[in-house]
Parts: sequence; structure tokens; C-alpha cells
Amino acid sequence: MTEQNERQLQFPQLNKPAPAFNAKTTHGNRTLEDYKGKWLVLFSHPADFTPVCTTEFMGFANAAEEFSAMNTELLGLSIDSIHAHIAWVRNIEENFGVNIPFPIIADLSMEVAHAYGMVQPGASDTAAVRATFIIDPEGVMRAMVYYPMSNGRSVNEFLRLVKALQTSDENSVATPENWVEGEPVIVPPPHTVEDAAGRKDKGYDYVDWYFSKKSL
Repeated sequence: MTEQNERQLQFPQLNKPAPAFNAKTTHGNRTLEDYKGKWLVLFSHPADFTPVCTTEFMGFANAAEEFSAMNTELLGLSIDSIHAHIAWVRNIEENFGVNIPFPIIADLSMEVAHAYGMVQPGASDTAAVRATFIIDPEGVMRAMVYYPMSNGRSVNEFLRLVKALQTSDENSVATPENWVEGEPVIVPPPHTVEDAAGRKDKGYDYVDWYFSKKSL
């Protein structure tokens, strides 16, 4: 296996430090360290001036204020040049009236794309798939979601997921399927027989010793 192929097969890992980067973007140079103290949603797209990617970028742009309210920054990426990114951003504003307020990494060398496993040989050797990474304020990888090139992401799901991660961190709880803010959360299961026996009397919404919910 060649060194390039080995690099292509590397992927970041959950709950490990996200790969560092120092990249040229449409808003100047950006490094992972620049986002210290904030949550970061880093997402890739296959190419500029493509229809599915255009809808996704408008979706992220329209949700940018909601992400910002959650102390979360957005950062796009594709294996295109700065000039292509600038032309595309201008084209989106001219054709759709949507301003893209976040930076876009120009990754012609594919260095960032390879470090994050965005290039999937089964899809393309020269374009990034629709990969999305949520990185916490300490630079730790907390979630990774990969979509095929043919299907766009749900931006609302990433808003929901960031809020769920923040809620879990702040309250030492888990969140159920499709949880949204304001709904009950899941109490972590007990770790001893004694705690399991007393779980029913803790005042939770109790179903069984391993399954209880509470409101925050």
C-alpha cells in the first residue's frame, strides 16, 4: 500500500483530538486553534457550482445565526481554489439572495480532506464526500456524519445534534431519539446493584431500573 493510500484510509476518531490544520480560506488563514473555546461544525462538499452543494450552503448560511447563538462556528471545505470559492459565493448571492457568512477552506492539496477522511476512494479519489464533523471547544472530535455525493444533508439535524451534545455535557445526561431542547432527557443507568434497586424512588419518570427520564 502506498503512503498516499494509507493516508486516504486514515480517519479521525470520536472523543480524540481533531486533526490540526492550517488552511487558506475565503476569510483568510484558519487553524483549528482559532476555534478554541467554541464549538465548530466543519463540513465538506464535493465541488463548487454544483446544485446539491448550493442548497446545503444556503441551508448552513440561513442557520448561521442559530449556530452562533450556541457558540458554534461554521467552516466549509472543498477541493477547489480560493477563486472558485469566491466566484461561487458571489454567484449564490446574485442568484438566490443568500449571503454565505462563514469561511470555506480551499483544499487543492487535499491535506485537510485526507486528514479528516473526507476523500472516500469508493466515491471519488479527487473530491470530498459530504462529511460533517462536530468539534468541541477543547478541539475534541464529538461527532462525524458522512453522506453520499447524491444526497444533501439536513442542517436542522446538526443544529439538533450540537444542542444535544451541549446539553449532555452540561447536565451529565443522554438524549433519546430525535430529542429537541425542552424535552425530557435520559438519566444515565446505575452502576451498582444497590443504585439499581433504589432507582424507582429517585423521583424520575421511571420505566425500569435501566430506563428513566427527567426534565431539566
